[in-house]
Amino acid sequence: MNIMDFNVKKLAADAGTFLSRAVQFTEEKLGQAEKTELDAHLENLLSKAECTKIWTEKIMKQTEVLLQPNPNARIEEFVYEKLDRKAPSRINNPELLGQYMIDAGTEFGPGTAYGNALIKCGETQKRIGTADRELIQTSALNFLTPLRNFIEGDYKTISKERKLLQNKRLDLDAAKTRLKKAKAAETRASQLNSARLEGDNIMIWAEEVTKSEQELRITQSEFDRQAEITRLLLEGISSTHAHHLRCLNDFVEAQMTYYAQCYQYMLDLQKQLGSFPSNYHCNNNQTSVAPMPSASSNVIGSSALTSTSGLVIASPSNLVDLKECSGSRKARVLYDYDAANSSELSLLADEVITVFSVVGMDSDWLMGERGNQKGRVPITYLELLN
Repeated sequence: MNIMDFNVKKLAADAGTFLSRAVQFTEEKLGQAEKTELDAHLENLLSKAECTKIWTEKIMKQTEVLLQPNPNARIEEFVYEKLDRKAPSRINNPELLGQYMIDAGTEFGPGTAYGNALIKCGETQKRIGTADRELIQTSALNFLTPLRNFIEGDYKTISKERKLLQNKRLDLDAAKTRLKKAKAAETRASQLNSARLEGDNIMIWAEEVTKSEQELRITQSEFDRQAEITRLLLEGISSTHAHHLRCLNDFVEAQMTYYAQCYQYMLDLQKQLGSFPSNYHCNNNQTSVAPMPSASSNVIGSSALTSTSGLVIASPSNLVDLKECSGSRKARVLYDYDAANSSELSLLADEVITVFSVVGMDSDWLMGERGNQKGRVPITYLELLN
């Protein structure tokens, strides 16, 4: 019975406090009550914390979009995370593209130029997919997790203490209002002292003033204490910024590693493909367009054109030298090539032939010789030997 009485009294007290805060808040909004302003330093810290929270959320969400553009996949990962279960491993887009390329190259024939190139490109795409997976894992661990911990941990604590500070301020201002009203009533009662009733009122309001002053001292102490707690928490935002800076450096380093890997993979792929022709030559006897070196082959420096086996890919400078040279050179064939007419020489990948220039011939072609066979060959299908 005593416990029940205590719970009822506590409930009534809480309800009275809530009502008092609601009245004070409403009167402040209507301009009918004064409001205790926080000191400038605390206001600045609150603004800094709110700004940090807003931008941290935006950066975190956009980083998630960058690492996983598929919204359905992000939702699935979120659900598994909330269920504290590991999300099933799924093939990513570069890996899927790589597999399609390998399957297509196998179907077209690894011995053909196009099929062989597709297989090489597919293997590179799968390596890029693996690097992409590593980037996502590293970034999630070293960058996204600390940001999320701040939003779901530190900032929630700050928000809780900030709400308590707001309540303590409302209690303080409500106490100030009650004291002000009690003093005003006491003054009015003292002015009407002609009758006994008014004398009784003076005593009543004097007691009310004393009670209000005591309540004001208590609420002021509680407000000051909560303001100090909130201030100490907010001053930790500077440490949060320093921690997030280290996490940002980790994210940049992970991206740098990823892009360096991708660049190296594509550089190796270009070395394997050489100056791949911009026009695919069909295996029929239609008139073919003279193959041209790809534009990307001119972007890579001359060091990228030298293979590790000691062979030199036919770079523009090599070909100019060959054109100007009156002698012949040995060259390795990079891809299969079917002659479009009797003036051309069919080629098989990896065979070695003799090539030489002929005055007046198109700059994209050389004369090729294999035993007693002779004919024009496209220079982009060749790799000159030292």
